[in-house]
Amino acid sequence: MRARHIIAAAALSLALASPPEASPQFWQHEWPNTDFATTSVENWGEILSGGPPKDGIPALSDPQFIRADQESRIAEREPVITVEIDGAAPRAYPIRYLTWHEIVNDTVGGVPVAVTFCPLCNSGITFDRRVNGELRSFGVSGKLRNSDMVMYDRETESWWQQAVGEGIVGVHTGDRLVQLPTWMESWAEFKNRNPDGLVMAEPPYRRSYGRNPYVSYDSAHRPFLFSGEMPPHDIPPLVRVVRVGARAWPITRLAAAGEVSEAGITLSWAAGQASALDSARIGEGKDVGTIRVRDASGDDVPHDVMFAFAFHAFFPDGEWMLN
Repeated sequence: MRARHIIAAAALSLALASPPEASPQFWQHEWPNTDFATTSVENWGEILSGGPPKDGIPALSDPQFIRADQESRIAEREPVITVEIDGAAPRAYPIRYLTWHEIVNDTVGGVPVAVTFCPLCNSGITFDRRVNGELRSFGVSGKLRNSDMVMYDRETESWWQQAVGEGIVGVHTGDRLVQLPTWMESWAEFKNRNPDGLVMAEPPYRRSYGRNPYVSYDSAHRPFLFSGEMPPHDIPPLVRVVRVGARAWPITRLAAAGEVSEAGITLSWAAGQASALDSARIGEGKDVGTIRVRDASGDDVPHDVMFAFAFHAFFPDGEWMLN
């Protein structure tokens, strides 16, 4: 892939090579408070620098919100992560901001949440920030594993794999964050359903909000900073799949069917959401549609819409729901 189609942001353009001899000792100088003796990582060559250092991509905490009917900057088809928790007004976290910050620490209806988005995996997941009864706040480590963001918690400086919500280095190794049933949809869908809902206000940073620093990434032939095995069944690595547990449904199948009911859930697809990883302006991206996943009672089910290569990397024995 040509470099201009991978990264246009200066913050992600430097130091992209992996260390010559990756080991815990290599990272210890940058992370003196992390317990590298406790880890589930077997191959340290999988841990790469994504370019920016620790907190070089600044996570957000306690963001400001405005009413949905007061927002005028976000394009109709731009994606947002929707968080609906009993006792609180629905909240939209625009991908135009998460692209540049990747993590938002917030509290919704008394629930401490981390709204996360890894552009290189297209993985947008919301977690409960409580771990074994203790509150954690998360930052961006600047490290990647299988091209997926490695988060860290500020209290213990343990490392966490974003795509699965699991601690991989430090005292929280093996601990798992609880994933909440949130989803990604277009701004138009959110505001039309929730005219009195809230949307995260623009953060006070100098960033090109609304622009995509990963132009044409989801049309690439290979993932960025990934040397693992490609998906089986001739599935292109950068095709989106819906992950529910250890199962993956290709978006192409859902788009063709409109709705699929199997494995105890119903997955639906509707047109109208722009890809955040296609055109230079997020709102002009190709239509990738909106996915909802519900159980037999009609309740939303925790899921993720991620690239096929990432599903295969983290769920090598996962089940591909092809037909």
